[in-house]
Amino acid sequence: MKVAIFPGTFDPLTLGHLDLIKRGRALFDQLAVAVMTNSTKHPLFSVEERVAQIKAVTAEMSNVSVITASGLTVDLMNKIGADYLMRGLRNTTDFQYERDIATMNKFLDRDVETIFFLADPKYQHLSSSLLKEVAINDGDISAYLPGTISTALDKRLEERKLKLVTKQNEQTKSK
Repeated sequence: MKVAIFPGTFDPLTLGHLDLIKRGRALFDQLAVAVMTNSTKHPLFSVEERVAQIKAVTAEMSNVSVITASGLTVDLMNKIGADYLMRGLRNTTDFQYERDIATMNKFLDRDVETIFFLADPKYQHLSSSLLKEVAINDGDISAYLPGTISTALDKRLEERKLKLVTKQNEQTKSK
């Protein structure tokens, strides 16, 4: 059985990610989308929210599961019995970064095989970070997100704006 893992923070999951999941599930018997914790990122959604969002948009994909993890990806792979690590490449910068990670993973576990997927050209310019930045500044990114995730992002950003306004009002009153 060919088992692969597709790790990422997925904050939020984009149509580019979803395209990779669909393509990966066609090649592997089982594909585990691993929502990872990245200490250098400040996610808008909790791990639990991201897992629920991804489960909702992959519900019809019987060979796709959604899991959470922190720590070394190779340790997670050994834990779930995955031999393949699936990664997407948007550009040469991604390639250089992912090549170094693949080399380190091979050093840590010689049985790990990294499979690279080239991003669909219509998604090559996307990153969750870029999309969040545009959305935070009131840009419309709905064309790049699954519908339910776009709605959740709009709601989260509106909540953040309300908190900011409330905080500013409280500071004004205390002066």
